[in-house]
Amino acid sequence: MSTISRRTMMKAAGIMAAGVTPAASRLGATMSQGSKAAEPDDEAYWAKIAAQYDVTREVIQLENGNWGIMAKPVLATYERAVERVNRENSFYTRRGFFTDYHAVRQRVAAALGVGADEIVLTRNATEALQGLIDGYNKLRPGDAVLTADLDYDSMLGCFDGLKARRGAQVVRIALPEPATYQGVIDAYAQAFAANPKIRLVLLTHLSHRTGLVVPVREIVAMARARGIDAIVDAAHSWGQLDFNFADLGVDFAGFNLHKWWGAPLGVGVMYLRKSRVHDIDPDPANEGSASDSVAARIHTGTSDFAAMLTVPRALDFQEAIGTPQRAARLRYLRDRWAEPLRTLDALQVLTPSDPRLHGGITSFRIRGRVTPADNIAVAKTLLDEFGIFTVHRTGVQAGACVRVTPALFTSPEQIDRLAAALPILAKRFAQI
Repeated sequence: MSTISRRTMMKAAGIMAAGVTPAASRLGATMSQGSKAAEPDDEAYWAKIAAQYDVTREVIQLENGNWGIMAKPVLATYERAVERVNRENSFYTRRGFFTDYHAVRQRVAAALGVGADEIVLTRNATEALQGLIDGYNKLRPGDAVLTADLDYDSMLGCFDGLKARRGAQVVRIALPEPATYQGVIDAYAQAFAANPKIRLVLLTHLSHRTGLVVPVREIVAMARARGIDAIVDAAHSWGQLDFNFADLGVDFAGFNLHKWWGAPLGVGVMYLRKSRVHDIDPDPANEGSASDSVAARIHTGTSDFAAMLTVPRALDFQEAIGTPQRAARLRYLRDRWAEPLRTLDALQVLTPSDPRLHGGITSFRIRGRVTPADNIAVAKTLLDEFGIFTVHRTGVQAGACVRVTPALFTSPEQIDRLAAALPILAKRFAQI
């Protein structure tokens, strides 16, 4: 490894111990010690975590699903990495970066529980999934592919494009609302049975529209028994939920690192099981690359080197808290508003109480208000009158909604402000 490469890993990426400041080391020790005993409602502990985020005070920020802001130690690492990459320029990127990149990739693979030769870093989950969908080469004219209303817009567009590119019929279903664990599984089982030509299904582990968590493991196994492959969109689930990815039995998946892991914007992951690599065509821009390499399946062009180098520090920060603790805290914040308001006739909470079917994200709909314009108005009123920032979501078969997404810096008091505002809005907007 070159001298520049070593310095970059130490000072920019924070991979080596020398790259972590004493203050950061003390913070990590405090978090690690606290996380072992920290309960979801241990406010003294979570206040220390919240203090590691520099969050705007202009609004109550309950729209954290777009991307997750970096914690202060991660931001500091990123700033140092930007300075160094900018200063050393191509002398570093052409001589030392790829050694460092492989170290980062090893770190990400370890966190995911897969082989480093089964992943490649991308700019986001959308890019990773687009490469998998567009490159999937097992479809023949007349085959069918399956999507659902809660899938992500860009991925729906890619699946729709398989009609022109591969001659595939596109089948779309609406997931049940209200949902149950078995009801979601049955929705896919019925679609498979009704459309025996289905060969590929898109599964969104945790929907960006409503927050519904799909039982991926059961559906993937059911699909495989019918000769159906699954491409899994895990953009929102990895880091928000407590699960072991290897247990899901997935062959193809896309992830984000700049959502729930709090890495800088512009880093995602494509996962492709090694034994399935030839079922995804290489990206044509990668002519001359090793044909059996996962990396050959995506071509990002020039990426944000500093963002990639910062990923290990982001993983360190979140792992010091602990995935079970992080997932439990987000669910606690969600339950604090969603469950008490579930009995309100004028309000529809769009994820069930079953903890297997939700994480921190949950959307709501005021009864009778199902258009995008309706829900834009609801979100605007929440912001203008109550200082609470949320976002409307469209595409749900039963109607548009408003999404609420807490983060680790969200306080119970902020959630209580939302819980107090929603009955007022429901009374004003409801059409019962």
